[in-house]
Parts: sequence; C-alpha cells; structure tokens
Amino acid sequence: MKNNHLVSYILLLIVAIVILFFANLFVGSVKIPFQAIVDILTGGEAVKKSWEHIILEVRLPQAITALFTGGGIAVAGLLLQTAFRNPLADAGILGISAGAGLGVAIVILLFGGIIGNNVGFDLSISMTVVAGAFVGAALILLIIIGFASIVKNNIMLLIIGIMVGYLTSSVISLLKYWSTSEQVFSYMIWGMGDFSGVSMEQLPFYCITVSIGLILAVVLVKPLNALLLGDRYAANLGVNIKKVRFLLLLCAGILTAVTTAYCGPISFIGLAVPHIARLMLGTSNHKSLLPMTILIGTFMALLCNLISVIPGSAGLIPLNAITPIFGAPVIIYVIVNQKKIQYFN
Repeated sequence: MKNNHLVSYILLLIVAIVILFFANLFVGSVKIPFQAIVDILTGGEAVKKSWEHIILEVRLPQAITALFTGGGIAVAGLLLQTAFRNPLADAGILGISAGAGLGVAIVILLFGGIIGNNVGFDLSISMTVVAGAFVGAALILLIIIGFASIVKNNIMLLIIGIMVGYLTSSVISLLKYWSTSEQVFSYMIWGMGDFSGVSMEQLPFYCITVSIGLILAVVLVKPLNALLLGDRYAANLGVNIKKVRFLLLLCAGILTAVTTAYCGPISFIGLAVPHIARLMLGTSNHKSLLPMTILIGTFMALLCNLISVIPGSAGLIPLNAITPIFGAPVIIYVIVNQKKIQYFN
C-alpha cells in the first residue's frame, strides 16, 4: 500500500513539475504572446529577436537552474539532518553557506565588484562573484572535513560548524562597515537569492556538478538508513562511520557550494523540504525519502521562481522573501509536534 502511495506521489509531482517548468517559460516580467513563445520553443522564427533572447537566454536557463537547485539544496538538507540526527540541520548549518557569503563579500565589498541595480532585484552575476562564492564555500568545507577527522562527536562537529558560521559572519559585518552604501546594497541583493545567475553557457557545468552530488547521495542510501539506528548499531552492520561521515559532508558541501555560488543562499528549502517528504510518506527510509525530497525540492524552487515574477514590470520579488512563507510553517509544525513525529526512532 505504501509503495502505491509513493508511486502516486511521484507521478503527481512529476506532472506538477512539468506544468510549473513551462509556466516559468510563459510567465515573466515581459509579456510575450503565447503563440510567439510556442514558435520560439519549437524552433520557429521569432517575431522579435528580443523575445527569442528572453525565452532562450533568460527564462529557459532560469527554469532549468531552479529545477536542479531545488533538488540539490533539499538533498543537502536531508543528508545533514540524518547525519546529525537533528531535524533543524540544513545546508547552512555547517557554515558552508556563510563561507560562500564571505567569498562574495570579499569580491564585492573589498575589491569593489558591483552586481544588481537600484531599480529591481534582477541580478547579473559575474564569474568573479561565482568564483569568490565557490572558493569561500570550498575552504569552509575543507575546514569542516578537517575537524571531522579529529572530532568524533556529531554534536560537537555541529557546534564547530555554527561557530565557523559566526566567525565568517563577523568578518562580513566588518567588511560591510568599511564599504560604500552601493557595495553593501549589491551584496544584500546577492543574499536575497536568485535563479538567474546561471547563463546558458554555464548551465552544463552547473547541472553536471549538481547531478554528481545527487548521484553520490543515491549511493549513500544504505549507510544513511543504517545511521538512523545510531552510530554503534551502524558500525555493527559493517558501516565505516568515518568514511560515511566524510562522504556525507563532501556531498552536502558540493551541493551547497555550487548552488550558493550561483544562486545565493536560498533559505528554508533545504530545511523544510525533507520534513514535507517525511510527513507525506510517514517514513524515514531513504530509498523512498530521497527521490521524494528531490521532487518536492524541485517543485518548491520552480513555484517560488514563478511567484517571484508576479509583479511583472514592477520588478522581481527576492526568493528569500518567498521561501519562508512555505518553509517556516512546516518547521513550526514539526517543532510543536516533535513528540508525535519521531523521525529518527
């Protein structure tokens, strides 16, 4: 019966994702006739070259980016929640997102790189900003992996991650203090999140990198299920706890680093989506939980991206102004009903 429910949920989500994907192509700040969009997507001649550019160079890569980013961030959150047996763990809990933020802060606030504008929230992210974010996230990931080889306690490692996040936030605050208002505004815009940071040329690299992280997560399904029973029990089952912990951090780190570098720190998707998947399925078995988490994360990202363009010509709504509307109620529900919802037992 449960397998039937899983198949039904997966089919419904796939249909919803397809609908939302095409909705993201047909809806935007610039109004383009329905037939003109169909002609462009089917290889026909565009009435206006500007319309062709908007559909193929802006909306299409943005929709594909949302497709991969939602699944990637959600899976990173799921991995960390299982690894630390903590329902409030997400991709930013280890300071990796803060590391990406520090890298961007150095590029924008220290070296004077400017992104965005004073009119709306549309963002043109340069490769310098992406490189800064990725290097920052990667350095923090290496530091956390280094501590993981020394600290054996998951809770202690979690606290170290939080402290590293505080340290990077402190450096960012100092950089803000000595920067111009224009630079601070530019950094603030990046921090609000945006799926338009990946160009069509950068899209293959982005999709391949996120896919590698997702494939690694699939490989870790059996060890993840064993970890639900506790480290000692998992070790008795033949699971190499040290190796699995390293691979978990590496997988979550790759997914967080690349998505944050290109899209900014997207909040609540990594935190809330795994809980939505567990509530829907009523299980913590990663064989069914992992595909559901990917699909729900993708659905949420596409939905939030679609909502962000509702104002039309008035500008775009920042993603991080939308995601808490869906994510915060889920987390509140989980906290209030934590005695009834025993995920990790």
